[in-house]
Amino acid sequence: MMRDLREKTKLIMIVVALAFVGLMIFEWGMDISGSSVALQTGELGRVNGEPVSSEAYSLTYQQLYDQANQQAGGTQLSRDEVRQLEEQAFNEVVNDILLTQELRRREIRVTDREVVQAAQWMPHPELMQNELFLTDGQFDISKYQQFLTSPSANEQLLTQLEAYYRTTIPRSKLMRQVTAGLYVSEAELWQIYKDRNETATVEYVHLDPSVLAPGEVPVTEAEIEGYYDGHEEEFERSETARFKIAYIEKGSIPADTAAALAQVQAVREELEGGAEFAEIAQRESDDEGSAAVGGELGTFGRGQMIEPFEEAAFSLPVGELSEPIQTQYGYHLIEVLEREEEQVRARHVLIALEPSEATVDELYARADSLELVAERAGVDRAASTMGATIREGVQASMDDGFVAGIGSVVEAVEWARDEQLEEEPLDVSPVFETPQAFFVVELEQYIEPGQVPLQEAAPAIRRQVILEKKQEQAREIGDQLVADIQGGKTLEQATTERGLAVETAPDVTRTGFNPAFGQANAATGAAFGVPIGQVSGVMETPTGLFVLRPTDRTEVTREEFEAQEEQLRQVAMMQLQQESVSRWMESLREEATIIDRRNEMLAAAANAPLIPSPF
Repeated sequence: MMRDLREKTKLIMIVVALAFVGLMIFEWGMDISGSSVALQTGELGRVNGEPVSSEAYSLTYQQLYDQANQQAGGTQLSRDEVRQLEEQAFNEVVNDILLTQELRRREIRVTDREVVQAAQWMPHPELMQNELFLTDGQFDISKYQQFLTSPSANEQLLTQLEAYYRTTIPRSKLMRQVTAGLYVSEAELWQIYKDRNETATVEYVHLDPSVLAPGEVPVTEAEIEGYYDGHEEEFERSETARFKIAYIEKGSIPADTAAALAQVQAVREELEGGAEFAEIAQRESDDEGSAAVGGELGTFGRGQMIEPFEEAAFSLPVGELSEPIQTQYGYHLIEVLEREEEQVRARHVLIALEPSEATVDELYARADSLELVAERAGVDRAASTMGATIREGVQASMDDGFVAGIGSVVEAVEWARDEQLEEEPLDVSPVFETPQAFFVVELEQYIEPGQVPLQEAAPAIRRQVILEKKQEQAREIGDQLVADIQGGKTLEQATTERGLAVETAPDVTRTGFNPAFGQANAATGAAFGVPIGQVSGVMETPTGLFVLRPTDRTEVTREEFEAQEEQLRQVAMMQLQQESVSRWMESLREEATIIDRRNEMLAAAANAPLIPSPF
């Protein structure tokens, strides 16, 4: 027993040591990039005159990197992702210094008695998960308190716990001061509950400009110049590059697909044999969100699911298990629980298409070869040799670096920028990796940041002006449609005359996203504000112009609200506190003098002479 206790204590000490570093109240917190390696020593900047140490930065960065790497399943992070982690690490260290300074300014301290009480009654979160302190799977405070007074709780562990509480208790006091006075009234909670849970059913007409305003629309040069002059901020661009790209998409090979199909067929046999669907979903499904609730997907309408899934869900007999349905996510087994008109309630089991170890090895070998051939013979030869896809004239910038089929190519833009500074710039890049693909680029053009010239911007401006003119025509026709209805025509009559159709939207809530209208806009207001059966005016939303006719509404009751009021209050207060702390931290940063010397140190590190190895 004591040997087990000592072994488990070792585990506790390791866990506490790892969890202690960088812990903050609201979770503020290598292949590591060369920049981080260069910043391992020295002073990276100052916060109100206090140094930002490279040691604190490196430790914070390493923790963030390890977390991101784990979430990515061990896949190498891109330069763009690493750069974001570097920025996050620096900001977390700056925030930590600001908090420490604020604690000193407010003279917030912790007493020995507070540390002892916290150690007894507020265990470290990691300790609450340790099996040593569990009874029937639940944390047992008495076991934990007995452990603290036993010989197994040695001096090193107690020292670590004391350091943890001496850090967290003052910050907890600080957060209580910052969030003091916050309150959510019952009236506010009632409105929040209504906004989330009351629904409106609406019929709508989409005033589609392509139907209502077909054909060409004249645009003059004066209109283009006027738009350009009036929207200068839209034509500021960051560093931009145009590439020829050769890329190999990641994905499974036939053997992987066959393995997933065999697995999903075995699962189907279990279900056909009488196994409980919910238990199988929890055990087998790769859709973690629905697996946790037995595979349930809730109720959905057309347009909310990807096509093969939707087609099966709307055609399967209720209660019947589907054959394996393949989508981009893998193989699905679907069971329709209810179907009424254009609404389906269903559940599913997903077996994802995951590449095997052999597939991963093959992909990396092809990526290495792609780079080697591109370096020696160019991107065209590399693509033909390695069976890669090639695309020319692909333009990307630091602000808009997404390329379909590849993902973010920002690191290629960075490479192009860096090559411009070299005496003998390379035309072909090394291989880059994104979650979707491996790729190499051949630089066709690099464009410095600045204002897009009118001549270059003109085609896009012309398209935008045409769209606005057509939308204005559609709005005028919509206004006339509403006038016709007010004059005695039905919505159906006025709509049909104009080649449009009346459609039914999925249920609308005041705060939720709606596939037809978007979220919290004029259409949402009309859905709840226009009397049932009457027609709204022309409503403009980010998704288009609409005329709405509410057909039904569901209202919540005070009894339903009161049953959930306390839970709602806790969630609302937590959100309010987080928003308050966030605003407070922003104000601290705005008032602080923050000096960032990372780029300066990187430049110095890059120019430093190499130190010869003593071996």
